Amino acid sequence: MQTDGGVKPFKIASFNINNVVRRLPQLLEWLARESPDVVCLQELKAEQASFPIAAIRAAGYGARWVGERSWNGVAILARGADPVETRRQLPGDASDRQSRYLETAVQGILVGCLYLPNGNPQPGPKFVYKLAWFERFIAHAGSLYQSGHPVVLAGDYNVVPTDFDIYAPRGHWRTNALLQPEPRACYQRLLAQGWVDAIRARHPDERVYTFWHYLRKSWERNAGLRLDHLLLSGGLAPRLLDAGVDTWARALPDASDHAPAWLTLDLSGRRTSRRRSW
Repeated sequence: MQTDGGVKPFKIASFNINNVVRRLPQLLEWLARESPDVVCLQELKAEQASFPIAAIRAAGYGARWVGERSWNGVAILARGADPVETRRQLPGDASDRQSRYLETAVQGILVGCLYLPNGNPQPGPKFVYKLAWFERFIAHAGSLYQSGHPVVLAGDYNVVPTDFDIYAPRGHWRTNALLQPEPRACYQRLLAQGWVDAIRARHPDERVYTFWHYLRKSWERNAGLRLDHLLLSGGLAPRLLDAGVDTWARALPDASDHAPAWLTLDLSGRRTSRRRSW
């Protein structure tokens, strides 16, 4: 795929795969069809040794991943390259062992992959953990932004930023942790640092969803939510070409309840950072 001006877009995607072993066929089909350059995966639900690296490499991708038994887990794939790992845990709490954050350098871009806590049920300890994790993430994101490096923070943020990002903000959703004022305020504080929400930048007036619950025929009714976000640092924002969601992947048999969200960048004429700079 090339733009009308002959520029080959650089595609970065985020995909909550909801069990990478079970849904490996769906992942491989999506990789073959869309050929993203970088992929951030969340909710691997696989231990470190169970990650299907052989199949990923056979599909043409290198990978770094942080597994966790039964839950969580994040990975970053790079087409035709091995991502350079720079961080595998969110700073700020050495006692936190949940596998929710990973950073790598790819083509001179620092890519952060995150799986922010869901927080349900709320109120309760899970919601407290969600907000504490979010505060740590805001602090780290601020440091990254101030560094001046080109950065993309992609993942399942488990927050519906506004009522425009959900099909119907009523009923049981009003008490759900995804829509509470506190995480919404945290997300707005991220944007206030200067980060650009790629999908909303490209589709300011369109209802775009990335998640459809398995229950109540949510997919068939397009009763969706926008939970998966890709944020661009200030230096990369002018290079944004497009952003969207590969909704067709949600229609596959035994699909994840999320669809891949993505953005494309124009990196032509840009000098990439050397590995040692990271």
